[in-house]
Amino acid sequence: MCDDRTFRESSEYLKSQSELTRREFGALSAGTGLAMLLPRAANAQEVTEQDVEVTTPDGVADCYFVHPSAGAHPGVVVWPDILGLRPAFRQMGRRLAESGYSVLVVNPFYRSARAPVVPEGASFQDESVRNTVFPMAGQLNAETHVTDARAFVDFLDTQAAVDPDRKMGTTGYCMGGPMTMRTAWARADRVGAGASFHGGGLVTDQPDSPHLLVDEMDAHYLFAIAENDDMNDPEAKNVLRETFASAGLPAEIEVYEGALHGWCPPDSAVYHEAQAERAWSRLLVLFETALA
Repeated sequence: MCDDRTFRESSEYLKSQSELTRREFGALSAGTGLAMLLPRAANAQEVTEQDVEVTTPDGVADCYFVHPSAGAHPGVVVWPDILGLRPAFRQMGRRLAESGYSVLVVNPFYRSARAPVVPEGASFQDESVRNTVFPMAGQLNAETHVTDARAFVDFLDTQAAVDPDRKMGTTGYCMGGPMTMRTAWARADRVGAGASFHGGGLVTDQPDSPHLLVDEMDAHYLFAIAENDDMNDPEAKNVLRETFASAGLPAEIEVYEGALHGWCPPDSAVYHEAQAERAWSRLLVLFETALA
């Protein structure tokens, strides 16, 4: 999960890169550059998108809903990383919808502010950005994850673009990783697949650790783990493997070599295009299998 360690390690990584590489990244990650970083599938479906408001026990969450323009499809709840709902995640949600899913990208910080909570192009390397998002993230906990998850799944089930006869999926990045597991537990009747990308806090020694919920899930899983996250907690992947195996649930658990925490969103300072594309391809395989 994004914390001071993440900041230090990503800072060291950026210092090791050339100034030219950083300038190129900045140009690509601004505005329309995001679309350049996310190739469109050859069989991409036309989609319809809109900003929506979802009522939860704690208020109204502003979210982005995008789905194929025709037909009903499996619903997917997307939990962003600590920088929240922003253009990069809208692009990612749209890309997933083009592959045949009705996607709700949520603002996890709706209790504090409407999205975006940081300016476009904001970096976790910026102290003012960290000072903005850390307090908002600190207001969230296992209980808010569960109540929000139920509200988001219920919202999707009211949409004509969502197929009620097919299981839903959920994806999460960074702090969104444990949110996917609590979603899969809270709505085990509806959620058939989950994916965590550089998720943090999946295995802890606390009584509300997400891995303790696996026995009551019914979801196939993908855990794409950053190399530096694994170095700092090498046992977590083993616990996840043992836990899912004990529950009889399929789980693909892999450390992505050379990928630092936060490598998947295209606006990340440590974006790793090749490994992000590989993780995306594994997500599509998961959904094609578990949500068929």
